[in-house]
Amino acid sequence: MLETLDAAAVHRWCDGGLEALRAHQREIDELNVYPVPDGDTGTNLVLTLTAAREALAATTGEPGPGVPMRRMARGALLGARGNSGVIVSQILRGMADSFAAAVAVRGGELARALRTATDAAYAAVARPVEGTVLSVVAAAAEAAGRIGSDSLVVVAREAARAAAEALARTPQQLEVLARAGVVDAGGRGLCLLLDALVEAVDGEGERPVRRERHHHVGERRVGGDRRRGETPLGYEVQYLLDATEPAVDGLRAALAEIGDSLVVVGTGEGDPPTWNVHVHVAEIGPAIEAGVAAGRPYRISVVPLTDRGPGGDRRGAVVAAAGDGLTALFEAEGAVVVDRNPSTAEMLAAVAATGARSVVLLPNDPNTHAVAKEAAKEATREGLRVSVVPTRSPVQALAALAVRDEQRPFADDVIAMAESAGACRYGEVCTAQRDAFTVAGQCRAGDLLGLVDGEVHVIGGDLAEVSRLLLDRMLGGGGELVTLVLGADAPPGFEEELRGHVHRTWPFIELQCYAGGQPRYHLLAGVE
Repeated sequence: MLETLDAAAVHRWCDGGLEALRAHQREIDELNVYPVPDGDTGTNLVLTLTAAREALAATTGEPGPGVPMRRMARGALLGARGNSGVIVSQILRGMADSFAAAVAVRGGELARALRTATDAAYAAVARPVEGTVLSVVAAAAEAAGRIGSDSLVVVAREAARAAAEALARTPQQLEVLARAGVVDAGGRGLCLLLDALVEAVDGEGERPVRRERHHHVGERRVGGDRRRGETPLGYEVQYLLDATEPAVDGLRAALAEIGDSLVVVGTGEGDPPTWNVHVHVAEIGPAIEAGVAAGRPYRISVVPLTDRGPGGDRRGAVVAAAGDGLTALFEAEGAVVVDRNPSTAEMLAAVAATGARSVVLLPNDPNTHAVAKEAAKEATREGLRVSVVPTRSPVQALAALAVRDEQRPFADDVIAMAESAGACRYGEVCTAQRDAFTVAGQCRAGDLLGLVDGEVHVIGGDLAEVSRLLLDRMLGGGGELVTLVLGADAPPGFEEELRGHVHRTWPFIELQCYAGGQPRYHLLAGVE
């Protein structure tokens, strides 16, 4: 049992804390619902303490705790991940600052260090919220000071005990935790670190009881229970920044206008000093631009904030289409299908029917595109992640769905789908409803029109001939894969005729042909 904290104990504390966080990493990830249910607090704390230990390993030959604690704190700050990681780094920095002025660290110094750590943690957060790791460290500091002991072990034990009690109270302080039936994830991580501190200073004495109790306080409902006014899903942007303090004051104000979960903390070292910037935003660009305006941002990290609780990883798709065959094709790809020309309410109902928190909308028509955008806006206000891939034809939607990959971040998946859809040239054959002048010449009502990317390229009277000319026009620009979707009124032998033409004229093309059953369009064609 130690009377004063020494360098060896700091090393043991860091090693033990990291070991405990790794052992409970998954548990803490599953607790994570505030500020967003992104399921990564345990992972972020492990990465933060890993950076702290790597920095601490470079410290040798120092008998006192001051230098090792400063190295540990600086390593945690530079390697901090996520909101909780940054706050924990500030707790360590506050303790290091307090230890630096102490001749010997006994119980009284530890209590003062926890108070300094609490002040640093609250100061780091733009809008402090009770029921989080802040409440837990504040309770630990208050209890450590109140006990009035100069015994290092007694104060450490009292701080750990009070932290555990404060953690149990977090659902009473933060409604989102109560609804989800969990305690605060960051606070749980801090309790593990304080337990590790007790073990580090207790030597061969009695080890504290590991708090293994179930940290769900009721029925857990993560992912489907976010309400208006809570943090919308978006992006976690984090970077290191070399900037002057006045410039950082301006940065804080700018980021506070566009995001939340804002934490900006400095190392106090360097000219200009180095800062760790963390914020949750709806758009990435303005957050990075604000950093560029303030100084030199680097080690930029952008992480989509996606639900990862039960059902949180599930993604969905809504497609506007008509025709039994097309509907079956899209449903086989896991999409919910709405009839062509849907209302915003019908789109929103389809989004809800997916049962997913992250949904992509594929309108397949310029007119439906505007409806899809409005539906996406409304769904986002309800706490969902909904993006529109601006497909103009069902064949583009098929191309987009073919590249879906739920192992990618949702934002990256949406980009990949949009790129695949954009790389698919689309064509269609339909009947002119009235006389008109087109880029291909004049057409009469009843003529067959072959359109490429919405423009008339072929006018004729025979379906097979117009379709062949359309395919030749599209493939003349190159292509490897052709998808054909036959309409409801496709005549007998139509598919075989088109297959024969493609194989004879374009022998190296891969061809897929489906009976779509769609009205109005005798043929839909896609070339990739």
